[in-house]
Amino acid sequence: MARLPGPFLCGALLGFVSISAPGLAVEVKVPAEPLSAPVGTAAQLTCSYSTSVGDNFALEWSFVQPGKPISASDPILYFTNGHLYPIGSMAKRASLLQNPPTGGVATLKLSDVRPSDTGTYLCQVNNPPDFYTNGLGIINFTVLVPPSSPVCSQSGQTSVGGSAALRCRSSTGEPRPVYSWARLGSSPTPSPGSMVQDEVSGQLILTNLSLTSSGTYRCVATNQLGSASCELTLSVTDPSEGRVAGTVIGVLLGVLFLSVAVFCLVRLQKERRKRPKETYGGSDLREDAIAPGISEQTSVGADSSSGLLERPPAASTVTTTKSKLSMVV
Repeated sequence: MARLPGPFLCGALLGFVSISAPGLAVEVKVPAEPLSAPVGTAAQLTCSYSTSVGDNFALEWSFVQPGKPISASDPILYFTNGHLYPIGSMAKRASLLQNPPTGGVATLKLSDVRPSDTGTYLCQVNNPPDFYTNGLGIINFTVLVPPSSPVCSQSGQTSVGGSAALRCRSSTGEPRPVYSWARLGSSPTPSPGSMVQDEVSGQLILTNLSLTSSGTYRCVATNQLGSASCELTLSVTDPSEGRVAGTVIGVLLGVLFLSVAVFCLVRLQKERRKRPKETYGGSDLREDAIAPGISEQTSVGADSSSGLLERPPAASTVTTTKSKLSMVV
């Protein structure tokens, strides 16, 4: 069996070791669960790493707005060449828990957190020649906000037998608030069968309304930071009452009309009675009048001689002086 020369064997072993033995890698650790903090308070976004810090060590924190990809991140601060450089819109509120962050702790501190701080934060450590990983940690952070004062509204047919929808909504609140409705006062709350409540949308539906459904209703919006409320007054009307009132008004108007008519007729009768009767005046001339001193026969005869015969008021027998014959008209 041939033997391999010693120098060749040693070189092969060294090459194998150099290929199989990995170099140092940057390992970044961040919380697996999302972090949160109430609005207006200070927050710490924990980030730690393990590597042999050298002259090329660099740390960078950046922010990604909700709904955007990681590639659209905006820098918050970075540490390089032994100096810290806060930049961007959070520059005055962002700092490091340890500065310089060369001891394995790269935790970010944010003061006076705001709703706009909600989003994704990236902790990235670079330490050439440790290139086997990118040393990136991702943290989801939420700023908690209590519910704002909700706005109450109503819609639907608020009459007996109808249905109404009461709505309640807060414009802000994180996490999203839940809503609950209750009736105020001593009046009983509508039975569960006549009301449907949605805690997510803040809507309360009342069915088969009655007069007892009238009253004041309160909506409360709640999350883990607090609560806020609004109130609404529901007035249920009875259409039958309106019809009765309309009938009464119609009857009253009819009676008033008849009274006015009777008054006008009575007054007209009185005015007619006061008027003087027409009388025949002696100075008035009539075509059929007989002159004084002339008898009816003479008048008829004169008319006959002239060829004219006047018709008397009624059928009668007229006898003239010249003829004894009777003429019937």
